[in-house]
Amino acid sequence: MGRVLPGRHHRWLLLLPLLAACSQKQAVEPPPRANDPVPATSASSIISVPVEIDRALIAQAIERAMPRQLWRIDRPGTRCVQPRRVKLLGKQIRVTPPIDCHIIGAVTRGPIRLRGAGRDLIADIPIHAQVSARDIAGLLKGETATGDAMAHARLQLGIDDQWRPHGTLKISYDWTQTPGIDFLGQRVTFADKVDRKIAPVVRDLERQLPRELAKVDLRSKIERLWRAAFTSLSLNDHDPPVWMRITPQRFLFDGYGNSGAQLRFRLGIEALTETVVGDRPVDPQPTGLPPPARAPINDALHFFLPVRADYAQLEPVILRALHKRAARPFDLPKLGPIVARFDKLTAYGTTGNRIAVGVTLAARPADSKLGDTHGTVWLTARPVNQPNSALVHFEDLQVTGTSDGIGGDILIALAGSPAFSSVIADALSQNFTHDLEELKGKIRRAIGERKTPHFRIRTNLDSTEIGQISAHGQGLYLPVRATGRASIRYAGGPL
Repeated sequence: MGRVLPGRHHRWLLLLPLLAACSQKQAVEPPPRANDPVPATSASSIISVPVEIDRALIAQAIERAMPRQLWRIDRPGTRCVQPRRVKLLGKQIRVTPPIDCHIIGAVTRGPIRLRGAGRDLIADIPIHAQVSARDIAGLLKGETATGDAMAHARLQLGIDDQWRPHGTLKISYDWTQTPGIDFLGQRVTFADKVDRKIAPVVRDLERQLPRELAKVDLRSKIERLWRAAFTSLSLNDHDPPVWMRITPQRFLFDGYGNSGAQLRFRLGIEALTETVVGDRPVDPQPTGLPPPARAPINDALHFFLPVRADYAQLEPVILRALHKRAARPFDLPKLGPIVARFDKLTAYGTTGNRIAVGVTLAARPADSKLGDTHGTVWLTARPVNQPNSALVHFEDLQVTGTSDGIGGDILIALAGSPAFSSVIADALSQNFTHDLEELKGKIRRAIGERKTPHFRIRTNLDSTEIGQISAHGQGLYLPVRATGRASIRYAGGPL
């Protein structure tokens, strides 16, 4: 019997008949290319859209609704001076008669100053009273007195189903100088009827105020805002272009507050927000303005911003990783160490949410005197990752290929080995991990403040959540769900 070959060569020769048979296989077609786009994602979001109105407009409305002369004073037969009595010889003797008089005058108001106090508006209304007392008996020669007060009208605004503002009023007041006349050592005051007199003024003001507030024309501003909100906002300009398509569902009203010299109506649009990758989507068709929905404005914005890895950009990354790995042999079961050289790599998305990687290479056993086997192998696999992780690995690995020699199945065995596929998976993981390290900054730069012809959108990012990687015709995508808070304003300033 002849000399027994060493074990490694022995295994190689045992495979020769099988490899020779495999070498007669017809050329394998590359996996089909996918052309599917990344599907649009959607979520329900609430975007705050505060509408600010110059508070002076409300003050002007109160000015127009409240008359300058609040009421007139006309009180004939008023006891102005009580009789004076002295005690003489144990008896009370009247020394001056009582004096009745006719009090006339008017109560007027001055310019109104409006200020904010939490959710309320307070109108400070200066009140001035001037009265004259003329006695019937002819003893008084026409005494005149004045008094001043500051009335405080606490105004609470509301909005009806037609987006028309209305208000309710409560008035309090304090006299800084109670109007009256000093006569014969007595103080005769005339403020005792103020409560009864000011009540109808408040009722008239409440009736007039809605008509005056209507001149602010809040509804037309709300309608313009509602129609303009059916739009698409750019989240990212390129690599890839990403759009947020907004389809409003409800308009929320959560009261108002004071912001400097502005009255800020807290409004929010509850909308369907869709994230679209690629060309700008068609704007949704606007619907009619709905009545306000009373609800808290929880301005929580939900959207997806996929991190894309273009296949053309991934190819040199993977090829460099294979070159680095080729510095040492691949140890394959039953075949032993295999020396490989990688010349060219092609990557693209194929059907079934899989990635296809084609590698042109040459390989041979490390201790073989035979020449290299050249060929192309195709690896298709489904990339997967764990939740909130950028670490990529492959499932459902399938390998096909062709070669120019009897050792063609070496190439297929090499491509199907964990050592080979892990190099590709590690290269993808490093690529996505590098992108994700700067993800929050990237998102903030992309959507922190965006301007459109009509709006300025500002977003605060609260949290991100990494989704499941997927392979599409346009590239590998790692979707990132982001939540935050967003507000939209007209780019030109307050409405």
